[in-house]
Parts: sequence; C-alpha cells; structure tokens
Amino acid sequence: MTDPIADMLTRIRNAVHARHQRVDIPASRLKADIAKILESEGFIAGFSTVEPQAATKDDADGVERPSIRLFLKYGPRGEQVITGIERVSRPGRRVYFGSKEVPRVMGGLGTTILTTSRGVMTGKEAAKAGVGGEVLCNVW
Repeated sequence: MTDPIADMLTRIRNAVHARHQRVDIPASRLKADIAKILESEGFIAGFSTVEPQAATKDDADGVERPSIRLFLKYGPRGEQVITGIERVSRPGRRVYFGSKEVPRVMGGLGTTILTTSRGVMTGKEAAKAGVGGEVLCNVW
C-alpha cells in the first residue's frame, strides 16, 4: 500500500455511505492521532485499539496486526456527520502551508488536519500555535 492515510479515509468514507456503525483500519500512530482529532472535533463517536486475536488461515501471511476501530456518528434522524472527507497531501504531491496560510474548510464548518513539528493537530490549533505543516486531509 503506497498511501495508508488515503486508505484510512476511503474506509471511513465508504463506511459512512454504507451506514455502518463502526469501521476497522490497520493501526499506526499517525492514524491514531487522526482518529483522536476526529473524535475531539465531533466527527466520530469514539475509537479504540483492537489487539489481534489468534491468526487464522485466511490471512495472507498468517499474521494479524493491531487495528483501530472507529465508531461512526450519525445525527438524530440518521443523517451523516461526516459529509465529506478528502486527502490533500499525497505521496505524489505534498502540500505544505505556513501558520498564516492554513486553509479554512467550508467557511470554518469543517476541519483541516495537519502534521506539524509539534505533532498532528487541526488547522485552528496550528494557526493558534504559530506553526505550519503538511495538510493531511480536510473533513466536513
């Protein structure tokens, strides 16, 4: 897999459109940080790390890896909380912004997630801290 973050976002997008209650993604520290931001911004109900069970014969290499289980959130009448999620910086085209140029998503209704020298944070937090970085994704 060349872009694990894009894979994570695609899994979330597909699960939301299919109205699933949860989605499992392969675990990494960066993905856990993104999940933490999605939870704090109110886009998901929560997340947990799921440790692997005993390996099954279905695995390609016989080894299961830890995963992150995201619990998706919907409105009172079943409307989607995450209406859009897109990857901005990709392996083929990295996108960086300074602290003063961090873009707003949907006029401030969405969230930009950046990776900075101080860790993964939202665009608002990065602008407040005075740091820029690589824009991972936009969520609205």
